Amino acid sequence: MGRSFVTEPKDDVGPDETRPPTPTTDGLGLAREIASAYRGTTAPVTPGVKRRVKPAKPNRAKRDDPSSLADLLGQVVRDQGWDDQLAAQRVFTDWAAIVGPEVAQHSEVISFDDGEVEVRTDSTAWATQLRLLAPRIVAKLNAELGDGSVLRILVRGPQAPSWKKGPRTIRGARGPRDTYG
Repeated sequence: MGRSFVTEPKDDVGPDETRPPTPTTDGLGLAREIASAYRGTTAPVTPGVKRRVKPAKPNRAKRDDPSSLADLLGQVVRDQGWDDQLAAQRVFTDWAAIVGPEVAQHSEVISFDDGEVEVRTDSTAWATQLRLLAPRIVAKLNAELGDGSVLRILVRGPQAPSWKKGPRTIRGARGPRDTYG
């Protein structure tokens, strides 16, 4: 094999003069000297002495790093602009956590449109109670979903049975008044 030559600074050489090359024993030493010159360090390289060199970390984008599925789905939701729709769906999914288990046991969210939450209760007494609690529930919903997302709550009581169809209907009659005598 041939010998490699590297220029080393001498004290008596001027800025325009070339420096004479000095021999380097192996190619690895030459590579180390070049790498240290690029890094700005001038550590002396002793032939035969092996130093541990940390591998350079590549400057890759963070997209190459592993991420959780939840982070990925969150990014897709933000990119597609689905934040508001998902926040609106929390009215349905988090109703029990927002109003409490007792109220949630006797009520359910029917719809949520344009800042109005429609709630159906299982009795007229609970409908009255929810109408009285409506301002507090609106404040809790706005705290959970974002300020101004819920404007009011429409409370509906239980539906009365229909007398239009069934075993106790009479054609041409005026409703339950004619049925029960």
